[in-house]
Amino acid sequence: MSQYKARILLLEDDASLGLLLSEELALDGYSVSRAGTVNEACGMLRAETPDLVVSDLRLPDGDGLELLKAAQAEGLSLPFIIITAFGTVDQAVDALQAGADDFLTKPLSTDHLRLKIKRLLTQADLTKQLQQFLANSNADESLGLIGDHESMARLRSEIRQIARSEAAVLICGESGTGKELVARAIHRVSERSSKPFVAVNCAGIPAELMESEFFGHEAGAFTGARQARKGLFAEAHGGTLLLDEIGEMPLALQAKLLRVLQEGMVKPVGSDQEEPVDVRILAATHVDLQKAVSEGSFREDLYYRLETLSLRIPALRERGDDVDLLAMHFLREAARRHQRGFLKLSEVSSRTLMDYPFPGNVRELASAIERAVTFCEGDTIQPDHLPERIRKRQGATVSSQAPLSADRISKWPTLDTLQQDYVSEVMKAVGGNKRRAAQILGINRRTLYRWLAADESGPEAGDDTDVVSSGVKVTKGGVQ
Repeated sequence: MSQYKARILLLEDDASLGLLLSEELALDGYSVSRAGTVNEACGMLRAETPDLVVSDLRLPDGDGLELLKAAQAEGLSLPFIIITAFGTVDQAVDALQAGADDFLTKPLSTDHLRLKIKRLLTQADLTKQLQQFLANSNADESLGLIGDHESMARLRSEIRQIARSEAAVLICGESGTGKELVARAIHRVSERSSKPFVAVNCAGIPAELMESEFFGHEAGAFTGARQARKGLFAEAHGGTLLLDEIGEMPLALQAKLLRVLQEGMVKPVGSDQEEPVDVRILAATHVDLQKAVSEGSFREDLYYRLETLSLRIPALRERGDDVDLLAMHFLREAARRHQRGFLKLSEVSSRTLMDYPFPGNVRELASAIERAVTFCEGDTIQPDHLPERIRKRQGATVSSQAPLSADRISKWPTLDTLQQDYVSEVMKAVGGNKRRAAQILGINRRTLYRWLAADESGPEAGDDTDVVSSGVKVTKGGVQ
């Protein structure tokens, strides 16, 4: 199956400039349609919706903003870049207020234009994916769990399978991975969805009050118990009870929980009678319960009762490009809470987030985006808006070379060799994901492809010349 080519509509009345730009964008893998007038571009817009528009401002029959208004009238929300040789601050403000995403002046750096296009298409693609996930969540397709990584697809499949059962479930994952979200997803697609979902953090209840909280108590059962109270099991009757951080539950209460799982009966504190309850138990933990069993802090029989059906939630650092998708989701939510307009991540900010391991997982990412939105005064999140621990982190240095010695200087590798070895290590680390590798290396994908081709074909393969080389300016008069 051929790879999808993003479609770009280029509106430029200068034929030579239009040809140069279309050839340059075609080299980046885009499908480019060219128009010389607003009327011609409007016809192309209606015939086949592009993924992005690049338009000159001054044209023989109008200006580029007319094309932008035509797209908006059609209900299209397209990334739109305005370019002009007569740029002023007022024109830029007018264009951005009209809905353009960027305003560039000539002479035009093609590298700058290509980076803008790449960023806007990436943002648009992530927005589409996010909208699809949010729409699908209403149909229980995504289960409210945002993520496109294969580990998340597998997790959603396991949730649907487990939801058909009535057995207890153990949900494992690091802090901040979303264990309660998974528990709610299980409840939502189960036959108990119309009944209560009750969540309790076992680490947040004093040990002496746990039994009363879980099973309830009779009036006068202990000092301060002036009236009878239902416990959490009774509150969740017919539905689902999530016991978060179950590893913090005292051993004495673990034994009583095991009896509930086996018999379906609870006995309130101070009562002589057991009461039947119909509750599905979901337990969550970030600790190694097997280790806790070996240390004697968790009952072995309870562990095996819970472990029969278990789910593992992947850490955020294992989920690849899901970081981008989640960042867009949290950015959208935070912008709405702060009553801000459309906000976007800069290319550098996106790469900074992708390079950070997020020990606090999804919760830490959400907090980082919340902070960024709070401190961002413009419409673009920059690295300075992110927490210091994220923007200051330096990537680990990849080095497989033996220590260099002055007395073996003839054995020192060339820069080309070091570059090839480093690129190879990065490609291995990201599983061949060229987009991710290019982000880590700080280069565009076109440069990465050239480096990889040179590595495969030998030194001669790197001698090809770009149509428009890096840093070259393109003007209406040609190339300078």
